[in-house]
Amino acid sequence: MANIERPLEAQAMDTLWQQLREQALTLSERNPILKAHLEQRVLRHASFHEALASHLALQLQPQAGEVDLSRWFTTLIEATPGICAGATADITRVVTLNPACPNHLSAFLTFRGIQAVQAHRIAHSLWSHGDATSAVLLQNWAANCWAIDIHPAARLGKGLFVDHGIGLVIGETAIVEDEVSLWHGVTLGSTLGEAGVRHPHVRRGALVCAGATVLGNIEVGENAIVAANAVVLKPVTAGSVVAGTPARVVGQAPSSLATISHSPDMTQPEARQ
Repeated sequence: MANIERPLEAQAMDTLWQQLREQALTLSERNPILKAHLEQRVLRHASFHEALASHLALQLQPQAGEVDLSRWFTTLIEATPGICAGATADITRVVTLNPACPNHLSAFLTFRGIQAVQAHRIAHSLWSHGDATSAVLLQNWAANCWAIDIHPAARLGKGLFVDHGIGLVIGETAIVEDEVSLWHGVTLGSTLGEAGVRHPHVRRGALVCAGATVLGNIEVGENAIVAANAVVLKPVTAGSVVAGTPARVVGQAPSSLATISHSPDMTQPEARQ
């Protein structure tokens, strides 16, 4: 029987898992004091989804007491393939864009934006299957752990770049599409004057900078940029740059941003894995 090629998302996850293991082995040889940590978080696991479930569980365990989070998360992630696909895309994009990220292992182990978004994906799965109370409980455990508060009903795309993330708040009816960048202190909130859909829709490739507030059922268009500390109350057209309070158009977005478009430093051994 002819071989059936694995879907591209599965291939990407396989590649990432290989990179994580190789980088963990390299680091454990370079710094043996971290060997037990790397064994617990990466090397003892048979698959990416097991490692992801265990890592999130270890981070959140102080919030959950005696709850067996690792077993629970493993079951939920196995039942929802989109969680691992999203995590793979998030990690890959951060490593590609962020010069402050040495490699895939660093992104997986240490970047709070990646961890909080994956916890949200699990909470969103619970919410989507009617278990709102468990979803909100997980939301609040994650907020207490990472200082990032994402309502479990919010819909997030893949390949997200949540930089630093501290203070990020995303409301219930918000939609964030693929390859969006959200920095620390961003609020995707409501005006309190709308019912139903009352939070923003952030289109593919948009960038919302530190401290910006986007309020109401409005759209931030594809590849638009919301400047730091802007307060956005009206729709933002695709490819534009808005700034100020209230925000107004101040220019057009460049095709690339030097500060978030560098590959990792290839002089570092970890980056060459």
